[in-house]
Amino acid sequence: MPVEKDFKIKEIIQRNYNVKSFRLEITDWLDFKAGQFLMVTLQGNPKLKRYLSISSSPTEKCYLEFTKKLTQSDFSAALGNLKAADTVSVKYPFGEFILDEANPKVAFLSGGIGITPIRSICKYVVDKNTGTDIVLLYSNRSIRDIVFKDDFSAMSRNYPLLRVAHVLCEAEKGFKCTVGQINASVIKGEIPDYQERKFYLCGPPQMVEAMRKILSDELGLGVEKIVTENFQGY
Repeated sequence: MPVEKDFKIKEIIQRNYNVKSFRLEITDWLDFKAGQFLMVTLQGNPKLKRYLSISSSPTEKCYLEFTKKLTQSDFSAALGNLKAADTVSVKYPFGEFILDEANPKVAFLSGGIGITPIRSICKYVVDKNTGTDIVLLYSNRSIRDIVFKDDFSAMSRNYPLLRVAHVLCEAEKGFKCTVGQINASVIKGEIPDYQERKFYLCGPPQMVEAMRKILSDELGLGVEKIVTENFQGY
């Protein structure tokens, strides 16, 4: 059952020009699984409420972190004004976007801020050294839009079974990526053993649906091979 608690903000991290992570102080064990999400309420106002993915892993026991793209919404404005030591109300955990550790090979297809639960899952896999073979295709407009770029670089160095392939609309000299969008050809090229993998999709709803259709209609994967999460945290 989800529980509701007030947390004090421990640290705020600027991830890129419009994305921030909020780390919350914890005093006891938090029972959640990598990939799940929470509900954040600001100022005790039910109108300032959002469901946001947990971007930290259960293995990171010193804080609970959520990450948000700051938009023009009232919620984003209020969130962006918060400082360390301020308090937020959190209800958690929710969601079934959870790694099936019985699958030795998995793939993640993600776009933009949809990377947050995937960061949680990958960090868990790396810290636990589960032996899961992971390929991540991460789509963004440009390099400046990538979230957790340094985190994933460090994880892939420490855990050779994690490979990250960036797909960008705008190429940048010296940065390895595929230019364009994730499609059947890109998936086949970056994940030649795609038929052996279970796919997890997370990003804007339209992207998730497009990826689901590519996997099922063009690549012939069954529904049991596809796990989706329409990211709610905009």
